Amino acid sequence: MINSIIESISIALNAEFGDKCKVHREEKRQGLTEPCFFVQCLNPTEKLFFWKRYFRQNQFCIQYFPEDKLHRKQECYAVAEQLLSCLEYLEVGGELVMGTKRKYEVVDGILHFFVNYDLFVYKVDESVPVMEEVYSETHVKG
Repeated sequence: MINSIIESISIALNAEFGDKCKVHREEKRQGLTEPCFFVQCLNPTEKLFFWKRYFRQNQFCIQYFPEDKLHRKQECYAVAEQLLSCLEYLEVGGELVMGTKRKYEVVDGILHFFVNYDLFVYKVDESVPVMEEVYSETHVKG
């Protein structure tokens, strides 16, 4: 499920920013061409809601590395405004999921945009093959 959400985030970022900003899913230490995004899931949690229904909270951090070295903060704030609108809703598995707890901060010239995509999951038990027929014989004394 997390990979599906990351894929949907990547599609939304590509639709909003085009090919000028590359989206990375795995951390890349060297050879980073700016501007670019780095998407990661921070702290996924799952809580039992009722019977086989679970509530999953998925917090994501989208980092933006700006191109303009002189006006990094201005570029980060402009991109953050775009992210607030383009990541409000995502289509994941054919359903719309709303992004909640959206916030951002700029640290050391890098934008950190946080958003939660929380959803319910229904877990289906593994079907165990049942026996077709059972024969039983009983004797009564009497």
